[in-house]
Amino acid sequence: MQLIDIGANLTHDSFDHDRDAVLQRARDAGIVQMMVTGASREHSPKALALAQAHPGFLFATAGVHPHHAVEYTDECDAEMRALHAHPEVVAVGECGLDYFRDFSPRPAQRRAFERQLQIAADLAVEGVGKPLFLHQRDAHADFMAVMKSFEGRIGPAVVHCFTGTREEMFDYLDRDWHIGITGWLCDERRGLHLRELVKSIPANRLMIETDAPYLLPRTVKPKPSHHRNEPRFLAHIVEELARDRGEEVATTAAMTTATARDFFRLSAIP
Repeated sequence: MQLIDIGANLTHDSFDHDRDAVLQRARDAGIVQMMVTGASREHSPKALALAQAHPGFLFATAGVHPHHAVEYTDECDAEMRALHAHPEVVAVGECGLDYFRDFSPRPAQRRAFERQLQIAADLAVEGVGKPLFLHQRDAHADFMAVMKSFEGRIGPAVVHCFTGTREEMFDYLDRDWHIGITGWLCDERRGLHLRELVKSIPANRLMIETDAPYLLPRTVKPKPSHHRNEPRFLAHIVEELARDRGEEVATTAAMTTATARDFFRLSAIP
């Protein structure tokens, strides 16, 4: 199997002591390419540096997560735009809205989201359009309203780490957006509804991710003692996803990899 993890927070400090070993374990588990999530002013440049250190294997996104929306100043906007001048940065975000924890005030979240969508719109005008790597939690109505205000000006989008309702999922699919599925699928307390929903996601709209070091799949056996998620567990996620979709694991792996490669415009691995 060749797998692509579309969202791994590899700049997280929990990887500082063994990042190279984590990358090797990912390769050993069939991961051929990964998107390193950039989600703040601090970590987006680090994501780019990691991608530059591992050409062809790691790629970066650059954005500011809604938790950090208060840091989205004019200077931050200029920094994000400079990062997007690099070819290793393949998507705008992680950006969006999160009303579950409200770590940033909601008006600040909406402003930061709009400014990052404007970056995507400007890149499209410049002919170097990049897809959007989106976050939405407990903010669906406002999220859809902000996205609608940019309709026709932005390119492809993936709602990463989807955990929402059937209605939310079909709102995204009706707009030809993509869905990212994580180990939340394996959580019998919170993710049981996803077992049924994933059957309705078209193959060319479905991608997989770990969101490491978060969301260690609860069905992984044996569980690592540190409870840290890492990209090698993507193989476990694709097995669970294939079972829920009624597919062979190789089929689900091949389809999600092809979709991710097309979405992020990645070169194929021999």
